Amino acid sequence: MTKSDILYFYRTTAVEREAWNRRNSFYHRLLGRYFSFIIPEGARVLEVGCGSGDLLNAVRPGYGLGIDFAAEVVEIAAGKYPHLHFRVDDVEELQLDEAFDYIILSDLTSCLWDVQRAIRNLRRICLPHTRIVISQYNYMWEPVIKLLEAVGLKQKAPTSNWFSIKDTEGLLLLEGFQSVRLEKKVFLPVYIPLLHSFFNGFLANLPGICRLGLVNIHVSRLPLDGERPASVSIVIPARNEAGNIESAIRRTPCFGTHQEFIFVEGGSSDDTYEEILRVRDAWPSKDIKVIRQTGKGKGNAVREAFDVATGDILMILDADLTMPPEELPKFYDALCRNKGEFINGCRLVYPMEKNAMRFLNLMANKFFGWFFSYLLGQRLKDTLCGTKVLFRRDYEAIKANRAYFGDFDPFGDFDLLFGAAKLNLKIVEVIIRYKDREYGSTQISRFRHGLLLLKMSFFAARKIKYII
Repeated sequence: MTKSDILYFYRTTAVEREAWNRRNSFYHRLLGRYFSFIIPEGARVLEVGCGSGDLLNAVRPGYGLGIDFAAEVVEIAAGKYPHLHFRVDDVEELQLDEAFDYIILSDLTSCLWDVQRAIRNLRRICLPHTRIVISQYNYMWEPVIKLLEAVGLKQKAPTSNWFSIKDTEGLLLLEGFQSVRLEKKVFLPVYIPLLHSFFNGFLANLPGICRLGLVNIHVSRLPLDGERPASVSIVIPARNEAGNIESAIRRTPCFGTHQEFIFVEGGSSDDTYEEILRVRDAWPSKDIKVIRQTGKGKGNAVREAFDVATGDILMILDADLTMPPEELPKFYDALCRNKGEFINGCRLVYPMEKNAMRFLNLMANKFFGWFFSYLLGQRLKDTLCGTKVLFRRDYEAIKANRAYFGDFDPFGDFDLLFGAAKLNLKIVEVIIRYKDREYGSTQISRFRHGLLLLKMSFFAARKIKYII
């Protein structure tokens, strides 16, 4: 079968395909929900191979454009959704010269003649923040799909490409794209009361079992080359940490176009606040700001400091200095060189000093690392490392979207991680050597705080994973 044969098929079956879409409307509504979770309402969205435009309409774009190489298909889509834009264009010979926030390729890799060429053409319509969202059938379902076509329960299609996850990731990598996240969805593509919720809302999301899902949804980005120098705000929440304040300033290397230190004092019972003021006056060459926390918890402290920060990059440095300040340039370099968009510290690789982390804390950290990797579709090893780094503009987007999860996290780590994942930011970990604290004692209660972290994790799972 040639490419001309594929085009002829889609042109001559356009009306018939629309009827099949209505017949399988439950499956297409499911896809619409999953894509709507990934793509924020009001974005500039391009759908390649738009078909009748149902998916493009479902994500509620501020500006939506659908392209398809079959004129008859485009005519149907334009008639159904006059508030959207549609045109005839072949992604393998792309004529488009607009740029978009999100680009959708849904069930398209199975029928393109040259998928790599199509992906290459998308590069020139990508902005620095553009996300490519590809959905494709799980190749393990090929026998089932062929059987459904044979018995007339699914429309027959031209000879299909069958891409595995690794095949798609390989082509994206060849064309310079970086994987952000992967979701595996849909166990029951037809509506059966109660059963559809159990299969698609619960069973299809379980670890391990989710590998059998019908649909793989892959989100990727096109990292820019080169380094982008930026100013830095280093936020240091401090409660009963008087002995560490000056070391935080003295030990932090110079990096970035400008450094701003923001100490947030959280109701200490020692002389932490007075020590912060003394250090500020003793280091006039440093840009040091001091605020007193109005709420409670590290999460509140970080948010209040972020609100007054002026740097392009926001960094969190715990005042216990168990994450050595000398390591901060690694986080800066990773972000400025666009290796990731949310840089998280990882303490669980290098050997630790003897008293740096107790055994139960270590086990809990390993569990949460596994659990978050499963929830977010991105690899994470250490979710609870206090050092997290991101651009201020991305934090503002997380803040604007915070209502989706609500104010559920007094520590701030999960709030930032889940917010970053919801916005499809690429999360990258920097491996650091975790040190024993030199002053004071830990303010973490293993069991009380551990149960709270677990509760927050399952709350967020309902919001980010178990959706139908």
